[in-house]
Amino acid sequence: MLSLLRTRGSDQSGKVAMVELFFDLVFVFAITQLSHSLLANLTLDGAIKHLLLLLAVWWVWIYTSWVTNWLDPECLPVRLCLFALMLAGLLMSAAIPDAFGERGLLFACAYVCMQVGRTAFFLFAIRNSARNFVRSFQRIFIWLCLSAIFWIAGGFAEGQQRFVLWCIAFFIEFISPAALFWVPGLGRSSTTDWDVEGNHMAERCGLFVIIALGESLLVTGATFADQAWNANVIAAFLVAVVGSIALWWIYFDSGLQRAHHRILHSADPGSQARLAYTYLHAPIVAGIIVCAVADELVLAHPDHATSAGVTAIIGGPALYLLGCMLFKWVTNDRRTPPLSHMVGLLLLFTAIPLATHHHFSALALSAVTTGILVMVALWESVALKSYLR
Repeated sequence: MLSLLRTRGSDQSGKVAMVELFFDLVFVFAITQLSHSLLANLTLDGAIKHLLLLLAVWWVWIYTSWVTNWLDPECLPVRLCLFALMLAGLLMSAAIPDAFGERGLLFACAYVCMQVGRTAFFLFAIRNSARNFVRSFQRIFIWLCLSAIFWIAGGFAEGQQRFVLWCIAFFIEFISPAALFWVPGLGRSSTTDWDVEGNHMAERCGLFVIIALGESLLVTGATFADQAWNANVIAAFLVAVVGSIALWWIYFDSGLQRAHHRILHSADPGSQARLAYTYLHAPIVAGIIVCAVADELVLAHPDHATSAGVTAIIGGPALYLLGCMLFKWVTNDRRTPPLSHMVGLLLLFTAIPLATHHHFSALALSAVTTGILVMVALWESVALKSYLR
């Protein structure tokens, strides 16, 4: 009988396949939809609702990355499964701007089809695998079916009731890995049951960060092209590009490689994958999206920063630094979080009263936050080189 699983132990066992990268293109669209929709609803209520939608998008992507860690993308049934997930992902992404309006049921149904359908396919693929491994994903399937009830119910509901039901649905999914998917009568899983290929998991998450950064650059370029070019707009464009480079540098220059080494040589890679990649990458991606929104605001209105604009300009880098700080802390042998990141966060918080009381322009505030990101990137790079000498 044809096996649908990767062959472990070979040089190619952790390789990211082209069909996985093709699948990721759906999430370029999802991130674009999220950033544009957030920009159009830049209020506290809009921010909270878009945070929920972002977490749902991240959750469906990271769960798919977990199963493709074991599935062999070269097998035709696996490819067909990914293509079906792409179709559902496109429908889910298309529904994002009106997810709390008329397209709520479409968003919920597409999301549930991806989560439950993918897991059902995976259970079929591993039906002859070790009992503990199969039992672990049976528990996951039960948790996802439970959350699906609230997703679908929320799709039929309206207004605040939909938001509450979807919060319950996501909370169920969010706590399930931490609870090791405990099910009455079936017990709980163990992280040692999730014998992930560390190379694959690290590369997949790094590629998603690249997707988010790429969308940020696309937004910057498109917005800049639509503006009447003057000194302020050109300066805002340059600040936005330097900011994106700093975001890339902070994650990829040292953090990714060291975390990659850590999970690759871990005695319990499942535990590393659960905390560092499943949970702690969410604020990293969220920070990039908010930074993209801030860059678009600054390019469109470089002379004026509203309260919402100040929040985005400072909040985006703060979210990103917080996520990177925690990610690097748990994937390295550090007793404390990186000092450069803690100082960067402190400086960003210090900028809040300066921006609100001294009425900085959007461009000036963006330049300050970008300068802080550049400082963090250079600090860590220099500190790491000194440490390795």
